[in-house]
Amino acid sequence: FMVQGGDPESRSAAPGQMLGNGGPGYTVPAEIVPGLVHTKGALAAARQGDQVNPEKRSSGSQFYLVQGKPFQPNELDMVAQRASRYGTPVTYSEEQKETYATEGGAPHLDGSYTVFGEVIEGLDVIDRIAAVQRDGRDRPVSDVRMFMRVLE
Repeated sequence: FMVQGGDPESRSAAPGQMLGNGGPGYTVPAEIVPGLVHTKGALAAARQGDQVNPEKRSSGSQFYLVQGKPFQPNELDMVAQRASRYGTPVTYSEEQKETYATEGGAPHLDGSYTVFGEVIEGLDVIDRIAAVQRDGRDRPVSDVRMFMRVLE
């Protein structure tokens, strides 16, 4: 449902080496903004789980791009109800519901992870990366290099 990157250890990792735990040695305060949701193409900060990171602090380097799957409005309503029960209320605009229905995403992450950008061109590339052959740790068998540019 996502493509993750940004582990500094990935630059020199041997094939099959487990990745996803590296970082620069610091975290960033959560910046969870209502209305910024995990529709396909969202760029968000990876982080450790709530059990060890109740403040939802983001990784200092790791990120993910959302691929996800389509969700119908009634499914989003169930996600929102579940989120409210766990203390992270989420509401969806009609435009967001339409985007989730047509493009897809990962609404179960809404309200719990910092979304800070989006893919503005080349959403199909996320699908191509997500489709590559992976090993037992969900790492691509052949490394995939991601190059990103920040637009202001």
